[in-house]
Amino acid sequence: MADVTLDFQYKSSIEKVWKALTDSDTLAKWIWKNDFKPIVGHKFQFRSEPNEWWDGIVNGEVIEVEKPYKLSYTWASAGETTTITWTLKKGVDGTTHLHFEQSGFSEETKATKGAIEGAKYSWMQFGGQLKEVLEQ
Repeated sequence: MADVTLDFQYKSSIEKVWKALTDSDTLAKWIWKNDFKPIVGHKFQFRSEPNEWWDGIVNGEVIEVEKPYKLSYTWASAGETTTITWTLKKGVDGTTHLHFEQSGFSEETKATKGAIEGAKYSWMQFGGQLKEVLEQ
């Protein structure tokens, strides 16, 4: 069962949302700089500004690609490895429903006050930034 689940709805086509999830240059506009490719087995990194608690690097590996409906990859950072899964569905009105799941947090992280809430907050922020990118 996922530790963090979020649902977003965008007025953009499923193809445009898929591109925003899988195109390295577009991803950099709403998450961080990266060398992502939507190819199963591809290892990649997201790079952000490091701070006193974190080196700014997320290591990942693509584990599932079902264009344009599902994308899943590992998200390894600060000693924790989780799985990110994006599921896309076309709405009847031309919108795209985007479901987000992050699963696999350690029991230690789950027990840390604010850790899961912090992850959820970060992904909600990313979802808002994605909306801005899609509406450009």
